Amino acid sequence: MLQQLIQQVYEANMALPAHGLVTYTWGNVSGIDRQQGLVVIKPSGVPYQQMQASDMVVLDLMGNVLQGRFRPSSDTATHLELYRRYPQLGGIVHTHSTHATAWAQAGRAIPALGTTHADYFAADIPCTRGLTAAEVAGEYERETGRVIIETLAAEDPLHTPGIVVYQHGPFSWGRSPDEAVHNAVVLEEVAKMAWISCSINPALRQIDAHLLEKHFSRKHGPNAYYGQKDTAS
Repeated sequence: MLQQLIQQVYEANMALPAHGLVTYTWGNVSGIDRQQGLVVIKPSGVPYQQMQASDMVVLDLMGNVLQGRFRPSSDTATHLELYRRYPQLGGIVHTHSTHATAWAQAGRAIPALGTTHADYFAADIPCTRGLTAAEVAGEYERETGRVIIETLAAEDPLHTPGIVVYQHGPFSWGRSPDEAVHNAVVLEEVAKMAWISCSINPALRQIDAHLLEKHFSRKHGPNAYYGQKDTAS
């Protein structure tokens, strides 16, 4: 079971450059085995073209390294904070993809403008507040996880499967590492679409609420009817 998760996390990490979401080593994917309480994550700073499945790092939920010859991703504490808070999550992705990061640097939520957005996100993709000087000087990566949790508040994280952290970049998640990468790809695409749409029409308003609800509910929830019964797509 653990070896299977290691392979899944490795393949999910390799999907980031394949989808154009990372430059150099600017990204990471993790996955969790809930039964064993084990997290697998990319090693810090190892180039993708050199990385192997055996390079993945295994930790417990307190951050203790149990397996691996490299240091884990510098964002590990953020991932762990989210796993501890949200039992629904099975995978987490962080990138510095261009368009999503631009919204993060601008301090703006990514507005829900059309049905592509609504197929995955039940509302705007939120932007967190900025971290305080004390938070940055303290447990910075853990505080990043905490500000994500603060921003989501009572929202179901699977209804908002991504966020942009102010002046930093996007985080995405899902029920598996592969789903988390899928959501990271979607987040980047809708960030790009929103930027173009707002450039074409600066007075653009958000998608009609009834259309957003229709597109989200037909793919998510008890009455979903998109796709086939034996697939998640």
